[in-house]
Amino acid sequence: MDFEKYLRPTAFIDSEHPAIAALAKEADASTEKERAIKLFLKVRDDVRYDPYSISLDPGAFAASTTLQNKRGFCVTKAILLTAGLRALHIPARLGFVDVINHLATERLRTLMRTDVFAFHGFAEAWLDGKWVKATPAFNASLCEKFGTEPLDFDGVHDAVLQPLNRSGARFMEYVRDRGTFDDFPQAAMLDAWKELYPHFFGAVPSSPEGDFEAEAARDAGSSPRTR
Repeated sequence: MDFEKYLRPTAFIDSEHPAIAALAKEADASTEKERAIKLFLKVRDDVRYDPYSISLDPGAFAASTTLQNKRGFCVTKAILLTAGLRALHIPARLGFVDVINHLATERLRTLMRTDVFAFHGFAEAWLDGKWVKATPAFNASLCEKFGTEPLDFDGVHDAVLQPLNRSGARFMEYVRDRGTFDDFPQAAMLDAWKELYPHFFGAVPSSPEGDFEAEAARDAGSSPRTR
């Protein structure tokens, strides 16, 4: 397998950016697997999950931009993790799926007009001779609000979002595999978004504002959906 394309920087996966290099240095450990785990935890918890941070500006998807902002959504956090892994000289690529998020906040579902999230992003790292999935989307404090365990990554098993939360309510359902990519397929993602969320592509598109974690805390007292 040609791993060069999974190690080189791109405009989105800007692994040679000084800030990404500094992030990778913070994940120093004695083994490659331990470095990957430390990096995963930093991206998961130091960068807050914020679905209201979405921008269609191509520069907003660069890993260094997400790191600077300290917030992002599943796609930008996956790009950041992929960049950090490449900065650690670990081959990495992006994977995308469509999911149904059964525990999204009421406001987010109202804005999206669906609970299908197209092009949910994750990273894959080449460790010990195989690709391993790593999903850094939801920070630990947000998971606590939703009543689900933070997703851990051990470098051996795929870290994919759980189907159920702590109470047994449905949490995340994977419904379509979009494939893996050595770079961020922005055009393909936008095509899918235009099909599912045409109301977000008006004459003057704008990103809604809000505190998603606070919304999750407010919604915590309501009954979980169980369909």
